[in-house]
Amino acid sequence: MQRQKSILSFLKRPETSSASKPVVLDASDEEVKGTDTPPEKVPRKIFADSRPSLFSSIKHKFSKADFSQNTSSHSRFNLDNVSSVQSLPLKLDGPEVLCNERSVTIQPKEQNIFSASRPLGSAGDKSGSFLSALEDDVLGPDTPGMRPLIPRLKRVQEDISNFRDKNVLDEDTETISKFEWLHPSRLKDANGRKLGDPLYDKRTLYIPPDALRKMSASQRQYWDVKRQYMDVVVFFKVGKFYELYELDAEIGHKELDWKITLSGVGKCRQVGVSESGIDDAVQKLIARGYKVGRIEQLETSEQAKSRGSTSVIQRKLISVLTPATTCEGNIGPDAVHLLAIKEDGLLGNGSSIFGFAFVDCAALKFWVGSISDDASCAALGALLMQVSPKEIIYEGLGLSKDAQKALKKYNLTGSTSSQLNPTDAFGEALEVRNIIETNRYFSGSCDSWHRILDGVVHRDPALCALGGLINHLSRLMSNEVLRNGDIFSYEVYKGFLRMDGQTLVNLEIFNNNADGGQSGTLYKYLNNCITPSGKRLLRNWICHPLQDVDKINCRLAVVEDLIAHSEITLHIAQSLRQLPDLERLLGRVKSSFQSSSILLLPLIGNKLLKQRVKVFGSLIRGLRSGMQMLLPLQEHDIMTSSLSKVISLPMLSGSEGLDKSLAQFEAAIDSDFPNYQNHNVTDSEAETLSILMELFVEKATQWAQMIHAINCIDVLRSFAISAISSCGAMCKPTVLPHSKFANPSSDATCPILRLKGLWHPYALSESGGLPVPNDIYLGGDGSSYLPGTLLLTGPNMGGKSTLLRATCLAVILAQLGCYVPCETCTLSVVDIIFTRLGAADRIMTGESTFLIECTETASVLQNATPNSLVLLDELGRGTSTFDGYAIAYAVFRHLVESVNCRLMFATHYHSLTKEFAAHPRVKLQHMACCFDWTSKSTTPSQSNQKLIFLYRLASGACPESYGMQTALMAGIPSSVIKSASEAGEVMKEIVAGSFKKSEQRENFSTLHEEWLKSLLSISTTSSADFDDDAFDFLFCLWHELKRSCK
Repeated sequence: MQRQKSILSFLKRPETSSASKPVVLDASDEEVKGTDTPPEKVPRKIFADSRPSLFSSIKHKFSKADFSQNTSSHSRFNLDNVSSVQSLPLKLDGPEVLCNERSVTIQPKEQNIFSASRPLGSAGDKSGSFLSALEDDVLGPDTPGMRPLIPRLKRVQEDISNFRDKNVLDEDTETISKFEWLHPSRLKDANGRKLGDPLYDKRTLYIPPDALRKMSASQRQYWDVKRQYMDVVVFFKVGKFYELYELDAEIGHKELDWKITLSGVGKCRQVGVSESGIDDAVQKLIARGYKVGRIEQLETSEQAKSRGSTSVIQRKLISVLTPATTCEGNIGPDAVHLLAIKEDGLLGNGSSIFGFAFVDCAALKFWVGSISDDASCAALGALLMQVSPKEIIYEGLGLSKDAQKALKKYNLTGSTSSQLNPTDAFGEALEVRNIIETNRYFSGSCDSWHRILDGVVHRDPALCALGGLINHLSRLMSNEVLRNGDIFSYEVYKGFLRMDGQTLVNLEIFNNNADGGQSGTLYKYLNNCITPSGKRLLRNWICHPLQDVDKINCRLAVVEDLIAHSEITLHIAQSLRQLPDLERLLGRVKSSFQSSSILLLPLIGNKLLKQRVKVFGSLIRGLRSGMQMLLPLQEHDIMTSSLSKVISLPMLSGSEGLDKSLAQFEAAIDSDFPNYQNHNVTDSEAETLSILMELFVEKATQWAQMIHAINCIDVLRSFAISAISSCGAMCKPTVLPHSKFANPSSDATCPILRLKGLWHPYALSESGGLPVPNDIYLGGDGSSYLPGTLLLTGPNMGGKSTLLRATCLAVILAQLGCYVPCETCTLSVVDIIFTRLGAADRIMTGESTFLIECTETASVLQNATPNSLVLLDELGRGTSTFDGYAIAYAVFRHLVESVNCRLMFATHYHSLTKEFAAHPRVKLQHMACCFDWTSKSTTPSQSNQKLIFLYRLASGACPESYGMQTALMAGIPSSVIKSASEAGEVMKEIVAGSFKKSEQRENFSTLHEEWLKSLLSISTTSSADFDDDAFDFLFCLWHELKRSCK
């Protein structure tokens, strides 16, 4: 109560000597400025009182400098007058680092507009008494409400000045390291090269020897590792915490929003996380694309003290995880691949050789192979699309510009390209062989790595790429992966339906062209797999459709049986839903059963043992569920009739079967680790676990064979579900072997493609209904002959591209062993699919739309065979009309008369239909449409009528492309459309004369012209030179004429 009275007495208004004499503010009073808006009302001041109070002891802290000596009214103070300004200790806390306290001298500022050279009130001013009562030279606390109005321009200028001063202070304490050799201007690699040097190695760091000597022992432990792993975020274990220092601390602050402090090893910038949060932090950084390493303590503090009071805890880098090598966390069902590429010299025909090797660390599998490619890098694109790597490593000077363009072009999954230092290389083939043999790499593989490499066509480049992969994994401390991994050969094309990278993109096999997602793709349509490993196998099968007719028919037989026996399909689905990712669990068991050194680490060892028990127990339980699915299938008719021809099972039952071995492991798990999901392992149990895992890995080949069989069943069931759940007609295709063309007069089967009622499997109409079915008939057999080329015309948006894509998808599905979306399907095996669809440029790689068209077309002309399927959509539209038509004409004629493959050629060059109307190998069809004559229009012309697309394939050529109607649908004004129509009529009259000859050739094709030229050349031959070759030629010509007249 006494305190309240004293405060009230302090706030009591002081008495004035004259009520009529106002109190004048001293012009020297300093005001603090900086508010954006003035206070709405004048705040009440706190006045001094002669009586003692609690506030009097701290009142001096709110006092300001006394400038009463300066009574002038000029706007700026003289610095000489500022003699009583105090230096206030200010503690600046930035957003990243806690800085030391700094003394900041407050400089005098400009006088505000209330600093008067005249009294604020007068005798006649009624507010004078109010102001005199409020204003006093004793100021209260400096709060925003106490600050007077300041002009906006002055506030902006002062704010900018204050912001710059604050940035300087923050930079000194937060962003600038105490180590001079970490400053960007002084940063060097281990060889002393600066940051701008072309040979600069970003993986290493140069630390001056004097700086190392001055460091403490723990500092040297950290920097000895960090200077070799500058591209890695390195966590340093200190007690129960993991810490990041300096540059890594900035990453921790940026990505994880951790607070930077000045502490830790050497009192430098650091952030940290406790032991319980380290795994989550590592996974978050890896998900953001960082490589993360961990320096662990090899002993406890008590063990270190037992060696001496000054001993430092021993530490070591035990692991480095990257987005391409992580095996834990939520990595998803898709395979995570690390790819190494080695480009070799050119072959005689101008092709390049690429050796490659890639690894799936989670599944513990390596693949190695080679490809030959031309300047378009189509094969390299196919490899990138098939593997879909998370990270790509290659030599700094080892890839051509075309190959580097391909890496950017087919980077649809956001993969990271890691270019090595220009001075580094993958190593020679002989050197790589010695490294593998010396370190006993791939000793746990099911097959010998010597035998695998012997099957690679270009062995040395592939071995060099494998060496680059080995060096990279060795640096990442992944020796267990190298020693225990399985190695296989990989074929991009050989023995399978060939689809290059551009074809996979054009047909939207894995990623759509709208947003890059999986919606509206073939993979999404077929992906009814239940297990993650089944999904990965499905992707591999889609990349490699079969050419072997027997294998195709075996798959089709299994799918047919699964459709017919719904109870078996349901039993398989119920069993598959109980399975974990067996493939990755087997890989983790194989990679960990020999790595005992890491288990000796304090705290980490127990945690890893607990994880291993969980992984091993989950694998045993999952294999039992798979066994319960396979054993009934073995006894069912479906296994004996069809399934046994597709999958190869190891011996399951009997004394030597896997069923008995699995039962023994189950008994061991139940007795020793009953709660395997959360079991704390003792030393004796660790030895038991090691023995069990070693015994299990002895039959790793059989376990892997069993898991692969389960995956195949999952994929085949997915094919059956796709056929059953389809909303349109599906049929089992009839697949015929390759056609032979040794002798044109023979009765060998010609390439054939007959699809009745074909519809696109996942391109639904706007109303949600099925696409309109169409019939495709190309080629024929010995009894009948049909043209193998379809020249397709029709309006824009009429469905031409959809029909082309649907045809390709039907071929792919048939050669995968799936049912096809049509009523009947008969085809001879296709060896290569080529597509030239869509129009797009690539500005970043310097490729125009027309250049891309020509590049893709060149690949078709160079590699197409009579057994190929070629789809060309609107070739020649990227240049002038006459150049484009000439190129389209020449390409079309070459494919028809020289290659004679199955060809679908969509075009808006209607003169081509006149040119090839009578060609016996070409038939003309178009996408039908009609006009809505009931729609209201001010003019009766077709250009103003609504065009209705029927999406039905009709015979003959379309009279025009109806571009005006499409432009009207797009929203172009009617006045512009009318002007364009008038200009179009004029242009047609001008251009018509240029194509007059072609219009007169409707009944005389280019092929007839060639026959006539041949007959004329023979007729001029003398009887003496008329040998057997001339008779053979006449016979072949007669046979060709006979077939064309059928």
